[in-house]
Amino acid sequence: MTRQIHVGGIPIGGGAPVVIQSMLNTKTTDVGGALEQLKQLKSAGCQIARLAVPDMAGAKAFGEICAYSPMPLVADIHFDYKLAIAAAESGASKIRINPGNIGGKDRVKAVVDVCKEKKIPIRIGVNGGSLDKRLLEKYGHPTAEALVESAFEHLELLEQCGFYDTCVSMKSSAVPTMVAAARLFRKQCDYPIHIGVTETGPVRMGLMKSAMGIGALLLDGIGDTIRVSLTDDPVEEIYAAKDILKAAGLRKEGVNIISCPTCGRTKIDLIGLVNEVEAALKNCEKPITVAVMGCIVNGPGEAREADIGIAGGDGCGMLFEKGKQIEKLPYDALLPALLERIEAL
Repeated sequence: MTRQIHVGGIPIGGGAPVVIQSMLNTKTTDVGGALEQLKQLKSAGCQIARLAVPDMAGAKAFGEICAYSPMPLVADIHFDYKLAIAAAESGASKIRINPGNIGGKDRVKAVVDVCKEKKIPIRIGVNGGSLDKRLLEKYGHPTAEALVESAFEHLELLEQCGFYDTCVSMKSSAVPTMVAAARLFRKQCDYPIHIGVTETGPVRMGLMKSAMGIGALLLDGIGDTIRVSLTDDPVEEIYAAKDILKAAGLRKEGVNIISCPTCGRTKIDLIGLVNEVEAALKNCEKPITVAVMGCIVNGPGEAREADIGIAGGDGCGMLFEKGKQIEKLPYDALLPALLERIEAL
């Protein structure tokens, strides 16, 4: 079991449920825009959000956003240790830094001292795209071993300052590298790990890479908090994270939809129907499995483990529960009947 830190009261590690994070893509100086996006993220199921703090104007606005945020906020800091101090003093629930790029040990200690005083954890963010030149020369390219060595060097800096309230991430745009790094780190250390694949590319490939990388580690029992990085609306990152957790068997809340891939027996627009069901149940938090099948002959049998489902036939279909037929209905009545039944569950 890993150590545990607390981000604004939310436990990370130590056996706590995996926490879902995202990062705002609004300008930090746009306080109104940031708060609106935070509201949307919260509604989608986000638990912690991160904001870039690139300068002192951003640090000032960060404090205003913290005052009204519906969830704990992480200040994302690069290069200027004074920004980390300002963010910590203005309400940050966690500081994300790369201790190697904010200056010497005295500057790291200055950040650590204020985080100790405010009881704010620090995330060490190691990224394959910004490794120290010395490590790149040693390993030739951003290998898993290079990422882990960088993480331990940064941890040592914090530990020399007497700071242990730390979370670590070792991200790469290469899925095998990111997975290998997390596995290697976990064998050697019990600090909680923030996992995710970075710079994943277009949405479709981003979802594939994230599901593979995050999912592989979660099935290994590795990963205390996750962020799905997508070149898209951050709200979509939350839905993707929830789906990955459900697929890994780590999240019970929310609907699990199962459906067949269609075949020559399919006589309905199953693809369209599945999309409608998914959209209608997107924000449903009931822990149920819903089946949408294209054949009334095999549908209920193949989906007998589903809590409820529908199967289409030639102009008609059936509503079933636990594999047993409840009602035969015209095709147009299937979706309304399914949603009404789910509402009553």
